[in-house]
Amino acid sequence: MIVGKSKRVRVALSAFAIGALGAGVVIAAPWSTSSTTTEASIELVSTATCYDMVSIAIGGRGDTPREGVKWLTTPDGERLPAAMSGDYSSDWIDQAVRAPNNGNVVPDSYAAVYVEYPADLSSYENAVQTGVTNSQTIMKSITASCPKTRFAIVGYSEGADVARRTAMEVGNQVAAADGTYGIVDPSQVVGVVIFADAGRVSGEGPFPGAENPFSNPDGFDTKYQNGNTAIPGQGALPGTSGGFGALDGRVASFCSDGDLTCALPENTSLIHLAANVGRQVNADALQNEQLTPATGADLALALGRIAVNAFNDIASQPNWMQSDETFLDVLIKVSEPNYKPSTVTTPVSAKVDGEQEPIETGQMVDLVYLPQKIFREITGFISSNQNTVPVIMNDPYGLTLGPGSGHHFDYWRDADAANGKPLTSVQYAAAWLTQLAEQANKGEPVKTKEVQEKAGRAAIETIVAPATTSATPTPTATTTAPVTTSPAVTTRVPVAPAPAAEAPAPAPASEPVTTPECTVPVEGETPVEGAPPVCVTTTETPAAVAPETAVPTTTAAVPAP
Repeated sequence: MIVGKSKRVRVALSAFAIGALGAGVVIAAPWSTSSTTTEASIELVSTATCYDMVSIAIGGRGDTPREGVKWLTTPDGERLPAAMSGDYSSDWIDQAVRAPNNGNVVPDSYAAVYVEYPADLSSYENAVQTGVTNSQTIMKSITASCPKTRFAIVGYSEGADVARRTAMEVGNQVAAADGTYGIVDPSQVVGVVIFADAGRVSGEGPFPGAENPFSNPDGFDTKYQNGNTAIPGQGALPGTSGGFGALDGRVASFCSDGDLTCALPENTSLIHLAANVGRQVNADALQNEQLTPATGADLALALGRIAVNAFNDIASQPNWMQSDETFLDVLIKVSEPNYKPSTVTTPVSAKVDGEQEPIETGQMVDLVYLPQKIFREITGFISSNQNTVPVIMNDPYGLTLGPGSGHHFDYWRDADAANGKPLTSVQYAAAWLTQLAEQANKGEPVKTKEVQEKAGRAAIETIVAPATTSATPTPTATTTAPVTTSPAVTTRVPVAPAPAAEAPAPAPASEPVTTPECTVPVEGETPVEGAPPVCVTTTETPAAVAPETAVPTTTAAVPAP
């Protein structure tokens, strides 16, 4: 066991100001200490407690810390938009981000924190951007207290979009003249894990930028799968795509075939347009209330804004009639929430003897191209929507988010050992994060292939070890009080469980796995009376890892990340 570097504690000498939390976040009341006032319990929720590696965990819709949890704070007590994983748990990504603490790494060397953000669809873009801002705020605050801490960024569903954009911004930073970075040094982010990536590029493997993008991330010599076949389709939000810059090769972007958030078939332009419109309206209200005067007005306002921008964009292009761009192409372009209108450059028609010329010369040319333009509009609409009707006919909502069968939840059950995929996507991520945590504790990257292979095998053996008759409860976070004599003299102070968040609480980890005899609830879905029970048969998981949870319960009005 390696000791000496685990859980270094340093209290900042000056106050650290919290960065902007972004519009739309409900700011909690200032942090106040609980009745337990020991130094250890205070340190447990402060960035003054240093870890070798911290995972920034970002849940999906509705899966975020809410009021009532114990918030992470700066050394001087300022509240941060995050909670320690011991104070908040997720049914979805706990199995990945808690794995390094399940007896795999030196105690107190690793921690995970959950990011607070709106995590809703009332204003999708605002929610995601707030999550990005909060994630960066947390990393900057931790780095201010603990400059040697390394980070992993892990996100699922709506949180996957947050994780992607956060990683893109970190990886594409340009260092200042003094060598510093505005967020954190990209070298501090050693891994990024994204489940259901809405910004996934068509033909992209699960490890973008890696030496072998279909097999493994750089530095982890354990194969994810056999073969080099990409999951067909692309992300439902292609406008959010982009490279990871300095983080290329350190990213795992898992996508399940059939999950329309990341594997939407090509030539489905109308679905892309609908997804972009959904990002600009209150989709939560639209789903819950259907069309009402309020939701109808909200939808009409968004559509009207998109239409005006489309006509202005066309007007800014004098030769648009001669171009191959269709009106549908323009609508998709201007429906991106970050679209910036162009300057209108269409020339004003001349006057003859003080009277407006009936048709300006350029407009006469446009009329010549009109028949060809109409033909392009028709053929372009048909070709760009060849797969729209099949997707709609196959129930896109049920295909992606259906209880017990939706591919949006495959990441916990997609192992296929017979075809060269021995681990589920979540188990593979857990093994990789475990190795990264071990490397962080050692203080330097694992360099030799032999050591890489040994660490990878050890991590996988732990993840896939046979389950015992009853699962071991996930340990709550503990802390080590400062010592003045020997590292062996430590005091562990357990932390009382925080009140439950708004998301449904998972079943107690101590219960044994049983045969499917229940209906697995999915957020937004109400079981039909008299319908047969829906259960997911769990795969074997190690005793140290929480058993495979029931189908995650995050849903959306339309397949949304």
